[in-house]
Amino acid sequence: MPTVVEPKLIAGNGNKPLANAISRRMSLYRGMSVKPVDARVERFNDQEIFVEVYENVRGEDMFIVQSTSNPANDNLMELLIMADALRRSSAARITAVLPYFGYARQDRRTKARTPISAKLVANMMVTAGIERVLTMDLHAAQIQGFFDIPVDNLYASPIFALDLKTQFKDQMSDVMVVSPDVGGVARARELAKRINAPLSIVDKRREKPGEIAEMTVIGDVTGKTCIIVDDICDTAGTLCKAAEVLCQHGAKEVHAYITHGVLSGPAVERITNSVMKSLVITDSIPATDAVTGAQNIRVLPTAPMFAQAILNIWNGTSVSSLFDDDTLGPIYEGIL
Repeated sequence: MPTVVEPKLIAGNGNKPLANAISRRMSLYRGMSVKPVDARVERFNDQEIFVEVYENVRGEDMFIVQSTSNPANDNLMELLIMADALRRSSAARITAVLPYFGYARQDRRTKARTPISAKLVANMMVTAGIERVLTMDLHAAQIQGFFDIPVDNLYASPIFALDLKTQFKDQMSDVMVVSPDVGGVARARELAKRINAPLSIVDKRREKPGEIAEMTVIGDVTGKTCIIVDDICDTAGTLCKAAEVLCQHGAKEVHAYITHGVLSGPAVERITNSVMKSLVITDSIPATDAVTGAQNIRVLPTAPMFAQAILNIWNGTSVSSLFDDDTLGPIYEGIL
């Protein structure tokens, strides 16, 4: 088998802007051009997905960049079919780079006779020939255990911490990190430790999915600049309500840092009209025109982190080193 010389990227339609940004950052780090492999991902008239790779990938270390966001089923099938095409073309190793892992919210049986779809998706990916997964901020850390292959789960909190220290450098003593629910306390605590800030919690009680019956603030937020931290913002109902409740409890202003901006339905309109000063998301999901045009929504780049993680996987070096500010800071110097 030929010696693996260079890491090679191939991009689906899930997040091409991010795939191109990753290739540019890899080119910068490597001092040589790294371009996505020439391929076509198309649909027949009946919407069947067809993939053709135009370059030789025999013996190569392949990285498929594909967010399984809306349309989740189409993007997931693209990922599986691309993996099968590469496996049948004798690629040495196939790594799925999933900036956003779809179906992650279905990680357990919440009621009788419901599926664990995240496990099903994991099984499908392994069967398709994927040998490693690189993702960011899984909805639940235990999803890594659904795979029988290595999973590298990156975290957005180091990027958020760098951005917060830049945006609020003159008022860090007033910053308080807030978890919008009890389940996200670990994520919020991680960011609070990084910026040496106190932690508060908004406890919500649901009557049924999509409806919030009651919200209670745990902790004194009076006069604080509150930073709500979460992994996913879908319709933004919980987020905007939490911001409103925090303001009612005396918060000076409220900002939100969310990893995956799903932002479906009325989300952008709600955020625009809410009491939140700003919403900061990453580019793990492609920004729509509405998101780009919203004045109080800002997008942070993840390409520098993903590019370095891909190179570390290819080199066989540590990926967890990217969790440290000392390592990540220089990568984002001049960007944030």
